[in-house]
Amino acid sequence: MSGTYLGMPAFPAAAASSTQDTRLRANLRHATHTIRDKRAKAVAELDDWARLRAAGAAVKDRTLRHLDHYLERLEESVTAAGGRVYWAADAAEANAIVARLVRETGEREVVKIKSMATQETGLNRALAEAGISAYETDLAELIVQLGDDLPSHILVPAIHRNRGEIRDIFRERMGRWGRPAPEGLSDSPSELAEAARLHLREKFLNAKVGVSGANFMVAETGTLVVVESEGNGRMCLTLPETLISVVGIEKVVPTWQDLEIFLQLLPRSSTAERMNPYTSMWTGTTDGDGPRAFHLVLLDNGRTDTLADTVGRQALRCIRCSACLNVCPVYERAGGHAYGSPYPGPIGAILTPQLRGTGSELDASLPYASSLCGACYEVCPVAIDIPEVLVHLRERVVQGGPVTRRGVKTVVRPARGHAAERAAMRAAGFAFGHPGVLRAGQRLAARTRRLHPRRLPGPGRAWSDSRDLPAVPAESFRDWWRRTRGEEQGT
Repeated sequence: MSGTYLGMPAFPAAAASSTQDTRLRANLRHATHTIRDKRAKAVAELDDWARLRAAGAAVKDRTLRHLDHYLERLEESVTAAGGRVYWAADAAEANAIVARLVRETGEREVVKIKSMATQETGLNRALAEAGISAYETDLAELIVQLGDDLPSHILVPAIHRNRGEIRDIFRERMGRWGRPAPEGLSDSPSELAEAARLHLREKFLNAKVGVSGANFMVAETGTLVVVESEGNGRMCLTLPETLISVVGIEKVVPTWQDLEIFLQLLPRSSTAERMNPYTSMWTGTTDGDGPRAFHLVLLDNGRTDTLADTVGRQALRCIRCSACLNVCPVYERAGGHAYGSPYPGPIGAILTPQLRGTGSELDASLPYASSLCGACYEVCPVAIDIPEVLVHLRERVVQGGPVTRRGVKTVVRPARGHAAERAAMRAAGFAFGHPGVLRAGQRLAARTRRLHPRRLPGPGRAWSDSRDLPAVPAESFRDWWRRTRGEEQGT
């Protein structure tokens, strides 16, 4: 990734602030509960949902095991269809490629369809530094851009805003970017949508260059797929003369038959719809129809390093449905900005530290941004075991160990601030490995239980600030078993 969001503190500090914002929490609670309730009903309609989920996970795992083969096949297919393919090792290289391609057209403005990959690379900022203006056309992304804000949700980037806030943003900022908001604009959804439509129409009709991502890439045909609900994306994909797509290398699927699985999984998991209102597909260029030039930038930016981790690689199955965010109790209370990444919520807590590493205080804190309740795994349409990866990454933060960085195997040092945790784990490991020591410790804890504090001192204070220490029983299970059954069992 291009780095953490500028000035973002570690997750605990950011969450301590955001959880005090009552309006933010009300917005998040209303939105996430509405989406997840609708999703549950949509999923329940399919008797074979569990089999679809397993099939999606299997296709993703097979593709990741042979990713080199499918990417080369994709490049061949895109090139044969009239497109050009570029390989970007990191965010800086991807941004430089896009900026060069735009400059070669002679244009200084681009319209953009919503794209997580370009948020990840910081493309808008990079284009601005190159003298190129990028205009977001997804309604929620437009709200975020006009408000000089950051997205806080994968599916609904402006989920933290209510209608009144959006009305104020349109009134105050829309005129600076193009057509101003109508006089007397209210917070009626229909009026807000109409204001956005009129504003964006000018951008669509004048734009010569479009920038997109893609939800899927089909290796056998070189076809790219974008699914959306508004139709603005289709305008970006069809009206400009030049289309540039920046896509993570993990988005490839082998065949059209494989694609069919995900076109069932994604809409029900994200928008709770049986199918997407707009599913746009394009294969290279076609005379007299759509853009005359198509460029595909394949983005690595830490993905092959993630692929080298046999536990963490399952994060690359993600199809960006956001179902895990909508059921996560931590996300619901802290909001997306606290994660300091374009990828918030449970998936961000496992994906970001792998793409960026755990060297910064923020990234080292993300694996702890979870209660490990497992709700995210239950709703994931491709069965990513997020709690398993969280625990795996916590071990890396505390213990350090071997990782792959930019294709080179290396050993990372433990993150700072976890010395007490490492000491506690070593002591626990020693005790569990020596039954006599464990038994003596249990008996000592039972005999001194009346002296135990309700809060931990020192480094343990952060844990017990929001929890009571569990009461120690008067007798351990081992001693109870020996007392009640040990003699008759002969033990």
